[in-house]
Amino acid sequence: MNIIDTITAFSQALDAERRAGRTVGLVPTMGALHEGHASLVERAAAECDVVAVTVFVNPLQFGAGEDLDAYPRTLDADVKLAEQAGASIVFAPTVAEMYGAGTWTTVSVAGEMTGVLEGASRPGHFDGVATVVAKLFAMAGRCRAYFGEKDFQQLAVVRRMAADLSFPIEIVACPTVRADDGLALSSRNAYLGADERAAAPVLRRALLAGVDAALAGADPEPVMAAVLATEPLVQPDYAVVVDAATLQRPAPLAGDLRLLVAARLPSARLIDNEGVTVADGMHRKDT
Repeated sequence: MNIIDTITAFSQALDAERRAGRTVGLVPTMGALHEGHASLVERAAAECDVVAVTVFVNPLQFGAGEDLDAYPRTLDADVKLAEQAGASIVFAPTVAEMYGAGTWTTVSVAGEMTGVLEGASRPGHFDGVATVVAKLFAMAGRCRAYFGEKDFQQLAVVRRMAADLSFPIEIVACPTVRADDGLALSSRNAYLGADERAAAPVLRRALLAGVDAALAGADPEPVMAAVLATEPLVQPDYAVVVDAATLQRPAPLAGDLRLLVAARLPSARLIDNEGVTVADGMHRKDT
């Protein structure tokens, strides 16, 4: 395992791999790695000759009052998991290495894909995500980059940014990894107390109920909201259905749809999503 903490050394290491004829897979993370991250590394290792995992808690994507200081930092465990999953490089820079004395140039991704959902709940979040991901893409060079579908809006924004800015990066989407009770794996699950952990799978139950409603020709949003309301520890932020490509609610509710939920528990805010394809003409008129 090659652990790197400078931008120059990271770029040089990946350039050397490509000069040797090897393909590169990149797995950007904020650390606190779990089995979901391991699945990304394993997918990258199956499709690329060399896998680099980045571990960086990016301050630009945290808003005021969010959990930047409390966010878990477990580099030794992260390196071990990355190596076991098939990575051979871990890039773990400091904030000073990534941003120096400050960031004068940032990536702005304001628009219809970022003004809704997480963008509405967390103003400026996606500018922070896009800025750090753009920097990582510039450092890494030509490669495949692996992102989980759990952060579906982030995946859509990163894919659009990479295309708009002509990065030589192939974005690979990977399925959400879940616990046995359906809860999507997340680094923030570690915040949950026992009662919260027992309540958290309601997000998945809401999504599955929404899928059933959509396939039955009904609007899934009130169905998802009703399921979320069954858990008193869960305060819903949103429960919506959108077009998977535009992240806007389509009319009629047909085609490739994505159901997305976000909710706050006392110790953490969690998100999840599920896709469903609905044939044209299946839906009743919205009421």
